[in-house]
Amino acid sequence: MTTAFTGAATLAATADRMTGGGRGILAADESVRTMSARMKAEGVPASEAARRDYRELLLTAAGLAESVSGIILCDETFGQRLSDGRTFPEAARELGVLPGIKVDTGTTPLPGHDGALVTEGLDGLGARLASYAERGAAFAKWRAVFGVRSADTYAARSNGHTLARYAALCQQHGIVPIVEPEVLCEGDHDLPACAETTHRVLGRLFEELDLAGVEMTGTVLKPNFVTPGLAAPAVAPSAVAAATFEVLNGTVPPAVPGIAFLSGGHQTVDACAFLRELSAVPGRPWQVTFSFGRALVSDALHLWAGDAANTPGAQEALLRNCREAAEATR
Repeated sequence: MTTAFTGAATLAATADRMTGGGRGILAADESVRTMSARMKAEGVPASEAARRDYRELLLTAAGLAESVSGIILCDETFGQRLSDGRTFPEAARELGVLPGIKVDTGTTPLPGHDGALVTEGLDGLGARLASYAERGAAFAKWRAVFGVRSADTYAARSNGHTLARYAALCQQHGIVPIVEPEVLCEGDHDLPACAETTHRVLGRLFEELDLAGVEMTGTVLKPNFVTPGLAAPAVAPSAVAAATFEVLNGTVPPAVPGIAFLSGGHQTVDACAFLRELSAVPGRPWQVTFSFGRALVSDALHLWAGDAANTPGAQEALLRNCREAAEATR
């Protein structure tokens, strides 16, 4: 089942721009709490101004648009202004980067399912999306989280239903939805266990998206790579790419224009190696690219350390990581 949303062609063009052309999406949408904790760990006093300065550093790195098609922001940053007076969405578009917004409000335990989580944020979402669209948002993001051992069918379907309702609302407001079902890589599980869980999660997700009438051509998927747990023996990037493609090929409709992978706690070099191998797989019906956060920005935060004098070096570290990720898609 599909529903013809007004502006479907525009949504499809935006989704294609987000995931094509050898560029990816920069995730700079950490919550106030998470961003403040990361700043404190680097010795930076956390404040609204400091968080703004850091996000401005990322967005205004000269040449960012050569590797990055879009930037995901949190609500605080989306409403802030750069030092030159432009809003973040205005500046992003002028710099050739599509502005996006994280709209979920975090996870809570799923009752009756020990260890499973469900993501919240649907209450009032339509009004929030209308406001974001009016202020220039091109796309939005909603993250659901799954543990390999706790993601049973009910957890997969509950989160899939919520992601589908979010995606349908986005498209009604002319915003491309990024649907992010992340199977966490913490733990000692092996590659087949991750593959089984990821297949279950994606299968339920696309069933729910179809039932909700979500237009696939105007949707971007942001999944995890299929990997062993970080505490398990590693496997070759080629094995990760093969397992990931097998799962995606069995669950993701060809109409989806692009898949932007999350780094999921993997080191930059590893995430890029996985992406490079997957990009080389023949016969893919979808574009593949990156939507990394920490893998791209951690070096920049460490080098900046709250000192404006360190901005050029921090920006160069960011650009170097973004170029590496972009090269892995080409």
